Parts: sequence; structure tokens; C-alpha cells
Amino acid sequence: MLRKSDYFILLAVAISFVISAYLWFAVQDREQAIFTAIWIPSIFGFGIYVKLAALLGRPK
Repeated sequence: MLRKSDYFILLAVAISFVISAYLWFAVQDREQAIFTAIWIPSIFGFGIYVKLAALLGRPK
């Protein structure tokens, strides 16, 4: 079940991917494109941390 916060994380990943692809193909700035692409796993990791923190902090 996806929550509103999950959609924000997925939106941030999608935006990062689009910016990275734009920099790679349109601007031809390979270094900036790779740097921006590195954000994607970091954003996913942050999202997993937030989701686990919410699940572990929830009363049973």
C-alpha cells in the first residue's frame, strides 16, 4: 500500500532521472548527468529509511 510520502519519493526519483537524461542527451554534459544519476539510489535509500522508521515507530 503506497502512502502520500511514497509518491513524493517516487516523484523525486523520476525528476532526478529526467534531469539526468536531459543533461546526458540534450546538453551533452556527461559529468553533471552522472552526478545527477547518483542521486537516484540515494533518494531510494532515504525513502526506505523513512518507511522503516515509520513502520518501526507505529504502535502494535
